[in-house]
Amino acid sequence: MGHHSHSDIPLSSTVVAEGFARWSPELRKEFDNNADNGWIGQSLVQETGSLRIWETHLRPGERIPVHRHVLDYFWIALTGGRARQHSSDGTTHEISYARGQSRHFCCPEGRYHLHDLKNIGDDVLSFLTIETKGGPNEPIQLPEA
Repeated sequence: MGHHSHSDIPLSSTVVAEGFARWSPELRKEFDNNADNGWIGQSLVQETGSLRIWETHLRPGERIPVHRHVLDYFWIALTGGRARQHSSDGTTHEISYARGQSRHFCCPEGRYHLHDLKNIGDDVLSFLTIETKGGPNEPIQLPEA
């Protein structure tokens, strides 16, 4: 019997637009205004010298604003669902998640990932996201709560 982990499930991600197609002026402005926003989840559960743990629970139609990833990180989907993501390269993706699915992302030196995320499903979409410090990029300073 082969072992099958949730991280083996292929991420169902479809590019639905490129070249900033169908982006509102407000969305483009948010990418400019939030270019250094390191608040990558709805709530920071814990921060230590080596990691940050974030929780996000998006109701249907709710979105997390544009934010910048500079640290290596991984997310775990606590629920299944669907989301739309706009990225700073001008692409728009629609993504399907399975409960328990996880993905790991590396941010090489000087690189980043700037995007938003909107729940386009019918149920709450929940994630835990863990950023790991000690990589090639310094953590973004978070505003005082």
